[in-house]
Amino acid sequence: MTAAQTIHAAFVGHIAAALGALEAAGTLPGGLNRAAVTVEPPRDPSHGDLATNAAMVLAKPAGMNPRALAELLVTELLKVPGVASAEIAGPGFINLRVDAAAWLAELRAIAALGSDYGRSAIGQGSTVNVEYVSANPTGPMHMGHCRGAVVGDALATLLEFSGHKVIREYYVNDAGAQVDVLARSAHVRYREALGDAVGAIPEGLYPGEYLIPVGQALAAEFGDKYAKAPEADWLVPFRTRAVAAMLEMIKADLALLGIHHDLFSSEAELQAAGKPDEAEKWLRAHDLVYDGHLEAPKGKTPEDWEPVELPLFRSTKFGDDQDRPIKKSSGEWTYFGADLAYHFQKAQSADALVDIWGADHAGTVKRIKAAVAAMTGAEGKPTPFEVKLVQMVQLMKGGQPFKMSKRAGNFVTLADVVEMVGKDVVRFTMLTRKPDAQMDFDFDKVVEASKDNPVFYVQYAHARIRSTLRKGAAEGFAPDDAALDQLGEEELALIKLAAQFPRLVEAAAVAREPHRVAFFLHDLAAAFHAYWNVGNDRPEKRFIVAQDAALTSARLYLATQIGQLVRNGLALLGVEAVEEM
Repeated sequence: MTAAQTIHAAFVGHIAAALGALEAAGTLPGGLNRAAVTVEPPRDPSHGDLATNAAMVLAKPAGMNPRALAELLVTELLKVPGVASAEIAGPGFINLRVDAAAWLAELRAIAALGSDYGRSAIGQGSTVNVEYVSANPTGPMHMGHCRGAVVGDALATLLEFSGHKVIREYYVNDAGAQVDVLARSAHVRYREALGDAVGAIPEGLYPGEYLIPVGQALAAEFGDKYAKAPEADWLVPFRTRAVAAMLEMIKADLALLGIHHDLFSSEAELQAAGKPDEAEKWLRAHDLVYDGHLEAPKGKTPEDWEPVELPLFRSTKFGDDQDRPIKKSSGEWTYFGADLAYHFQKAQSADALVDIWGADHAGTVKRIKAAVAAMTGAEGKPTPFEVKLVQMVQLMKGGQPFKMSKRAGNFVTLADVVEMVGKDVVRFTMLTRKPDAQMDFDFDKVVEASKDNPVFYVQYAHARIRSTLRKGAAEGFAPDDAALDQLGEEELALIKLAAQFPRLVEAAAVAREPHRVAFFLHDLAAAFHAYWNVGNDRPEKRFIVAQDAALTSARLYLATQIGQLVRNGLALLGVEAVEEM
């Protein structure tokens, strides 16, 4: 293993070389698909340091007994420098033990690679479009949008770190009835800015104070031109300006979280360009849209229900439970009709698509996946498309539901939350649960200085490391790798955990699950704090042992690399590593 190659990458190579040697010897057929071969730590650390399923997954296509193939592989792997033992477990898994020198080399690899430790090329430059947030442009960001925003942004960073090109996209739903309501709401604030006594905001309009500046800007631009004009005269210009103002507000709110999109795609522009019409024409040409009648509503049919002929997409052909209309009886596009055209457009410039949606959109996942499969799979290879559902966040304070700002009218704004607890706390907390699991965001707990608060726990580990390094420097000690062989089993256990980071990053990228990085950082912080606490009772186990300069320098070198790893993981989550707490 070279100084700048991780142990994970090295052993992927060693196993590939062992398989190649067996092929060259004629004991293993050539050309076998090795995509399912893995190298990872065994679930039980007592079984070894690394494990591979190579014999298990290749035996059947090779026409061999798994244990027989495993025995051949063990013979080859025992030739690898640094392999202390290779044993067969169960039906054919191979457990490897690696000597201390290999783990110390891994520590040096972290130092050599620095902020690139964990970076990989598994994406092979393929382009992934990650669409996230996509909130209606009718007001400031609220905490209902926050979790999906953080998950999407962290995923985009994770994919880039794993060798993908990423397009961060926001789909602006500016063609529906909600933006007409926005325009009418802005008109009320416009009249208010002109001095009209508008009274209470009418029912059905947006009551938030955030529209007051929009009304003032409209008054400054148009004077009283539209104060008493019919709606048909002002609806379009007011809608255009109000949506633009809301998008600027949304971008500013997202910037508070460190989130910036590459592309804002407009639904209104999509429709104006005739993209849904093109999509319908294409679908009809491929017999995927037909004119038919929707089934009657399940249960008791309303007395006024009449069957209406509509253009229906054959989504049942792709696993949906019924065919779906792409237009309404009025001739307007359904949300689904516009959405399938939008996804078709996205697929033209990406090798894979990922959407981050709120859990309330779960019912539309199957139909839009069917549409993407249909429209991109004409040649038999549809564009990979995944939807990640994100549950809502319940705001709490002191264990009780919490309501805060009325600036937005009826919801808590993201800006207010970031102001209260900070960007890093918000981002890390959003990734401490799987996205599809319910989450409570308790304002007291997320800033609590305790091990029960994962944000604090991880940040404190880094701050502790930095403090230790400053103290060491003040006492004349510097990190050095000259005496790493003095590190014992406790230190090696910490290195072995740290060494899982590159594999963890790859697995998280493949699964599209950035929360795995947060989980790993918590485990690493726990291991570091546990090691630190040993020194509280046993002075000879502390990082700084004044009477042993060589050992102190080796432990400070270890601490430096663990700190680097914490920074790398936090960077993937968009969180800064603090120097002190």
